[in-house]
Amino acid sequence: MKFGVQVNCYRTTWDDISRSIETMEAGRWNSLWFADHFLPPGRREDEHLTAFEGYTILAVAAGMTEKLELGHLVLGNTYRNPALVAKMAATLDQASRGRFVLALGAAWFKREHEAFGWTFPSMKERQDRFQEACELIRMMFTADGPVDYNGKYYQLDQAPLSPGCYQKPHTPIMVGGTGERRTLRTLAMFGDVFNLDGWAGQGMSMEIYRHKMNVLDKHCADVGRDPAEIKKTLLMPLLITEDKERIERFQKSLGKGSMAGPKNQVIDRIGEFEREGVAEIMFGGIRTGDVDSYQRVEEEIVAAFG
Repeated sequence: MKFGVQVNCYRTTWDDISRSIETMEAGRWNSLWFADHFLPPGRREDEHLTAFEGYTILAVAAGMTEKLELGHLVLGNTYRNPALVAKMAATLDQASRGRFVLALGAAWFKREHEAFGWTFPSMKERQDRFQEACELIRMMFTADGPVDYNGKYYQLDQAPLSPGCYQKPHTPIMVGGTGERRTLRTLAMFGDVFNLDGWAGQGMSMEIYRHKMNVLDKHCADVGRDPAEIKKTLLMPLLITEDKERIERFQKSLGKGSMAGPKNQVIDRIGEFEREGVAEIMFGGIRTGDVDSYQRVEEEIVAAFG
């Protein structure tokens, strides 16, 4: 089992973000992740608070590190043209010597589209655009030469990707979200990494995980894909505590099976997911810049898995 952290990039400072990156690089961590929003998600009155642009800070983090894998949870497709995203991804994959994972989602935060003047299409159109974007990006990642693409929303005319991906056969593509009809089908067709998002309010019970895996397996069968080709990961909000009231509030807020409890209970739950085939867990909720908290999780949880 490998472990990473989703480092918060809202309502914080660059000094705290930098301190988190340096702490992770010096420790046992495998990967570093940022979200991708232009306003802090949550309360309208918090819109004026800091929200660092996700791709820029990840590029800076790549220059600060040598071992950490890097990615987003996840980039919003509506914010950037997907051909541009492919170029950005290949560039960062080259510059980091193969440490980048391209993670992309359909986008959901309507208010930031309004704030910055971006069109916020219907759910159906966002899913249609997302499927086209994933197809287009995978074509650019895997083509031997310039790419033509003629979709409803995106078009390419002999677009080259040079330099191409550093990783072989290509930079991994994580398809963000677990919508059963469209998103998991897009993953089956064009993605390489699955991620169950513990912030989404559906919880993180084994029952939910197995159900999503069954849906993904069916989509893979429909499109002729071997599900074993898709890496399984979790974004896991974490609270290590023996305080029953805090555990109850945490699980009530995030859903059934959310990861709150004494360290031994957390270790046992992670072991269950490891036996189910989960390859990596990204922890969320560790306070940005709090070196002691990062080191506590590393020593009490990460170290237990070698």
